[in-house]
Amino acid sequence: MSDARPLIGITTQTLQAIDDIPADLPLSWVMNQRYAHAVVAAGGVPVLVPLLDDDEILRAIFDRVDGLLLPGGVDLDPATYRAARQPKLGRVDPARDATELRLTRRALAEGKPLLGLCRGLQVISVACGGTLWQDLATDRPDSAKHDYLPNEGWPRDHLAHQVTVRRGTRLAHALGAETIAVNSMHHQGVNELGRGLVASAVAQDGLIEGVETDSAGFAVGVQWHPEVFTGGASAVGRLFDDFVAEARIRARR
Repeated sequence: MSDARPLIGITTQTLQAIDDIPADLPLSWVMNQRYAHAVVAAGGVPVLVPLLDDDEILRAIFDRVDGLLLPGGVDLDPATYRAARQPKLGRVDPARDATELRLTRRALAEGKPLLGLCRGLQVISVACGGTLWQDLATDRPDSAKHDYLPNEGWPRDHLAHQVTVRRGTRLAHALGAETIAVNSMHHQGVNELGRGLVASAVAQDGLIEGVETDSAGFAVGVQWHPEVFTGGASAVGRLFDDFVAEARIRARR
């Protein structure tokens, strides 16, 4: 039992929220394979979580997994943080918002290992009462460029900028560095940080790039995409190892 691989729940996304899909295609849930491969490489067993509006079923899934991974994806609906939609808001997925916020709050309340990536960091902050910049270029014009997007020709492993990691944080322990180069594929960001969270990493323009709880346990979010860097290609990939190791400890209990 001590060598059992921990189960890692990975939330999904509504296919129709990503792109224009033929109207006759049934609603579908999907997720980028890189997240599952990264979990496997770190020693975990990935389990895809459907976006069900059924608390009993979601509770049963949550109870069975040893850790929860919130991947990247489309924008959060501003209604989740009590704001009106701005013109540069991208596509949203209300079913995903509802599922992830419900599971995130549960993980935080019960101390289940939690890792949020890009959108996932934003979900963690919003779940704790935080707000977002809906479009950095518009709402925070002094920001550096953060939207190095693949659909605009940028490779996913492009190390776009440096972040400074706060000494003594869980993130600093996982990365083993206080300054690190990261990839960057987002146009939104944390405005007001949620309650009970600390900013564990910031970009050179001051934008929050890492968050974690100010209490014990593993609840970490980063604004970049470490799933691209498995196999030792970059120190940012080590975050999966730390996360899955915490989930394994949880499984043994």
